[in-house]
Amino acid sequence: MKLLRQIILDSIATCILVAAVTSIRAQQIQTAGTPGSPGATTTVDGRYLPPPPQPFKGEINPNAADSKPYWPALVVPPKGAPNVLLIMTDDVGFSAPSTFGGLIPTPALDRVAQMGLRYTRFHTTALCSPTRAALLTGRNHHSVATGVVVDQATGYPGYNSVIPRDAVAIGEILRQNGYATAWFGKDHNTPQWTGS
Repeated sequence: MKLLRQIILDSIATCILVAAVTSIRAQQIQTAGTPGSPGATTTVDGRYLPPPPQPFKGEINPNAADSKPYWPALVVPPKGAPNVLLIMTDDVGFSAPSTFGGLIPTPALDRVAQMGLRYTRFHTTALCSPTRAALLTGRNHHSVATGVVVDQATGYPGYNSVIPRDAVAIGEILRQNGYATAWFGKDHNTPQWTGS
C-alpha cells in the first residue's frame, strides 16, 4: 500500500504500461484441479476472445440422483503471467516527470517504470476522454465514438460517447484471460447520462 500511495502521489507521467514481460504470447493451456469440480482452473488461448464455451461433460438424467454435475473451470492467468499496471495522467508531457527525463522528481514512478515498459510514442488527442478511449481500446478515438470529451457528446457517429461493443478495452481482454481488473481515479469515458 505504501508503494501504491507513493505511486499515486508521484504519478505525473503521460502513460506507462508496466508488465513483467515484454510480450504476451499464446501459451499452452494450463489446467489445475479435478476437471468438473468447482475448484478446477484453466487458462485460455488469449488469441481468441471471448474463449469458446467449455463443454458440459456431466450427465443429465430424468432423476437428479442419477445425474452427474460438471462445473466449468474457472479461467485464470497462466503461471508467470505479468501484473499489469496502466497509469495515465492528464495534461502532462515528457518534460515533466523524471521517469521520462523531466525536471520533476518522481522516484516511485521511476522504480515502477524500470520494472516494465515505457511507451514513448503514444499520440494523444489533446483531450482526456478521447486519448483515454484510444489508449484503452488501441483504436482511433473517432472509431470508438469519442471524438470529443464525453460531456460534449453530440449523438453523431464518432462523437456519441458510446464505445461500441466490438472495441474491447484492455481491461476486458485481461479479465477474459483470468485477471482481476480495476480502474481507479478519473474515468470520464462513459456517456454522461449514465453517470448521474
